[in-house]
Amino acid sequence: MTRVAPTTGARAFVWAGFPVLGAVLGWLLDAVADWVAALPWAPVQGPFRLLASLPEPQATIGATVLGLLAGLLLARLAERDYVYAAVGPDLATLTRDGRDHLLHRPAIGAVFADGGHLVALGHRTEELLRLKGDFDGARFAAAFRAHGYPWRDGDPHAKEYRRWVDGLPALDAAAHALLKARAHALRKGRAADAAQLREELAALGVVVREEKKEQYFRRAQDGAAAEQEV
Repeated sequence: MTRVAPTTGARAFVWAGFPVLGAVLGWLLDAVADWVAALPWAPVQGPFRLLASLPEPQATIGATVLGLLAGLLLARLAERDYVYAAVGPDLATLTRDGRDHLLHRPAIGAVFADGGHLVALGHRTEELLRLKGDFDGARFAAAFRAHGYPWRDGDPHAKEYRRWVDGLPALDAAAHALLKARAHALRKGRAADAAQLREELAALGVVVREEKKEQYFRRAQDGAAAEQEV
């Protein structure tokens, strides 16, 4: 079993660096509050005027503490984004934000990093997992390769994607309806809805990805085509 986790140094940098940076920024905001509040053309003057009106040293202390707390919040969010892995010869368990995702080795046709996502494909090129998070691609690649998983340096089917346009004859009405709903979810920032619609598209044999909120799709292979490729 090979376990992959964020290094102690990386986590220490986040938990120490973010709060310190937040405290420094809070102190700087207080230091320039009087100057910004006096500028007639400066945008968002309300918070600066409020900060400038507070007595010292309470204003400086308050701004510094708020910056420190904001840094701690960012560190907590970064901690939730880490991806952990326990990779064995038959099963890989990927964990992000307390949720486990299981990959059974016999079902895996390819594993690779795609931007900030860890992606696993089945033998029909269907998408089994697309997990967004913070992970070290090189360390994950070494762990998967050590146990015989088919790690790839990139998406082996990247050239097969086409930009989705409503009404394309390559897709049926059900797929278009799901892609239209997913486009709306992406525009509204509804990540959970977009993820659920991705799963429904996968059930129809449609693999989807997005770039700058534009959707691209490809068809998973049928069984015969997958066997010929192998």
